[in-house]
Amino acid sequence: MQAAPPPATSLTALPAARVTLGILLMVAFSLTAPIMDSFAKMIGSALPVAQVAAIRFFAQALLLTPLAWAMGWLHMPGRSESGLHLVRAALLLIATGCFFFSLQFMPVADAIAIFFVEPFILTLLGGLLLGEAIGPRRYIACAIGFAGAMLVIRPSFQDVGAPALLPLVTALLFAFYMILTRRMATRMHPITLQAYTGIAALVLAVPVLVAANGTGLAQFDPEWPAAREACLLVGLGLAATVSHICISFALKFAPASTLAPVQYLEIVTATAFGFWIFGDLPDTMAFCGIALIVASGLFVFLRERHLERRPLPQP
Repeated sequence: MQAAPPPATSLTALPAARVTLGILLMVAFSLTAPIMDSFAKMIGSALPVAQVAAIRFFAQALLLTPLAWAMGWLHMPGRSESGLHLVRAALLLIATGCFFFSLQFMPVADAIAIFFVEPFILTLLGGLLLGEAIGPRRYIACAIGFAGAMLVIRPSFQDVGAPALLPLVTALLFAFYMILTRRMATRMHPITLQAYTGIAALVLAVPVLVAANGTGLAQFDPEWPAAREACLLVGLGLAATVSHICISFALKFAPASTLAPVQYLEIVTATAFGFWIFGDLPDTMAFCGIALIVASGLFVFLRERHLERRPLPQP
């Protein structure tokens, strides 16, 4: 019988230093995740999206499972836990596929700007599903960050077409993935959690690729990668693994609703990589949006530092 999940912890009940560490780890995620997206965009349509997504999780399982075994962190999941791993992996697998496919049609910064309705969804879900305390200041920080994201790239469905919907699908699925990660990260080591996520994703993805082999379905029929694509896949797998380790540890140390505004920093990194690799330079209004995004993330970080300096109540 599986143990019941621990009760959701409010922000004030968590040690302030742990919350600060969680915020720093979310910053690390925001810096590394766009590297993965840039590799995916460079691969483009050279390989099927389903294959790229599967290899991303293969790298995660290959890197983390031996580490978790060597450290003695592995365990035999029960039926209930296995089901949660499969649901969590399915959410992330489909979200990853949708986002990678959208990158074939739009710049990385555009796709991430549309995706960034996710932290607002996450804040609401954190309060509704996890019972996390959400004060008006964090609601305001999320709203400012969301407004900034819309200024960075003003998405137009008329210009982009149907692929513009895919980052929205990714946002919704990723928000639920974050909620499940928050619930499960308190019960097992984050390395173990991410290792099982990679294994569960492969359990779901490999049968699809085997069934699609030879069918000619553009986004599912696997192909042998050329040397260039193979190198990009290695980079993608490494960046994905590091970024999601960061996010698992972050959610272990801090409430999801506290971390949500910090995620907006990801679009800053995506804009930088977009300019460096693909020559996409934001306009003046977009830079104003970036300033709002950074401000909302820094507000949450500085507030946590303030709480960290407050004296603890005497018993």
